[in-house]
Order: sequence, then structure tokens, then C-alpha cells
Amino acid sequence: LEEVDVARFKRTRAAWSSRLCFADESGQSLRPPKGRTWGRRGHTPVLTASYGGRGRVSIAGLVCVKPGMRTRLIYRTLTYHRRKGEPKGFGVERFKALLHAAHAQLGGPISLVWDSLPEHICARMRNWIIEQEDWLVVYRLPAYAPELNPAEGVWANLRGTLLNFAVRGIDELTVLIRHGLKRMQYQPGLLDGFIAETGLVLFDPP
Repeated sequence: LEEVDVARFKRTRAAWSSRLCFADESGQSLRPPKGRTWGRRGHTPVLTASYGGRGRVSIAGLVCVKPGMRTRLIYRTLTYHRRKGEPKGFGVERFKALLHAAHAQLGGPISLVWDSLPEHICARMRNWIIEQEDWLVVYRLPAYAPELNPAEGVWANLRGTLLNFAVRGIDELTVLIRHGLKRMQYQPGLLDGFIAETGLVLFDPP
């Protein structure tokens, strides 16, 4: 009983002093996303795009917020060239590496909010999370509730920068995506806007 109480105290203390980090994953192939523009009535503008190449860029990101501190965006990308033995997306080990990096960059405990992706709720990840109880507290979003995750705003904004892109291969697309994410890292006001869109209100701890 005493051990349970100590563990509960650690988790509560870490939660109150932590950064609240909303996590999500996205991806982009060489097929550009559709966009809208102005045009003459009855004459829909059409831009032909070539996406015959192969591959996909996977992205994992954290929108990290704490009252009184600058909102941060921490991300990692993974380029899949469709080569034999190459990982197609983020697995448990890459998620763990991202969280370790965020912990180091933020310099304090993390309250992580994410969805029920299989990699998030598998036994390996759950056991690892328990081992990190001195700096990591995890909360799961309700099912089918992307509107509660500010990271969705990051992906929507990124898609806007990728409209009608013209690249010659998946590596060039990776560079373009990293450039868009890097730009957002220097716009904390934009990140705060993504949080505001969710309707979530942040309070200073008592």
C-alpha cells in the first residue's frame, strides 16, 4: 500500500509541474493534397501534377504547452523509399526516442496526450511508460476525437504549404516538409492558435 501511495504522489507531482504535450502522426506521399483557389465562374482551375514516384514521409509531432511559457513544436520525420527492410512508419522504439528527446529539450516532466494507435497502447509501450513514471504521465484521447488535438492544426497548416508542390522525389518532399515544420517552430502564436481551435482552456496549477 505504501508503494502505491508513493507512485501516485510521483505521478501527481509530475503532472502538475509538467509540459502538456499533444502527440499525433501524419504522412504525405508524392501525390499533392488538393487545394482551393479563386477562378472565373464556370471555369474550374485545374493544375496537372505528376506523382509517379514512390515512397512516403511519415511525421510524428508534439505540441507542447505550459501556461507562462512559449508553446513548442517537436517533431521527427521518417522517409520510406519502399526499399526492402525499410520501416514504413513510426514504431514503438521511434516513439520512445521522440519522447526521450522531448523530455531532454523541455527540461522537465511531460504529461502526454495521444490517441489509441496500436503502437501507443501495446504491451511494450505500456510497460515502458510505467518505467518512466518519474517524468512521464500519459492520457488517452477519446475515440474519434481529432478536434481535441492541437497537432491536427499542425497537419492542416502543413498541407496548406504543400499545395501544388513540385518535387522530383521523396527526399525532396522530406526537405519541403521539414522546412514547413521548422517554420512553425518559430511561430508560437500560430501554435497557440491550434490550441485555441480545440476549445481547450489551460489553467495555472494551484
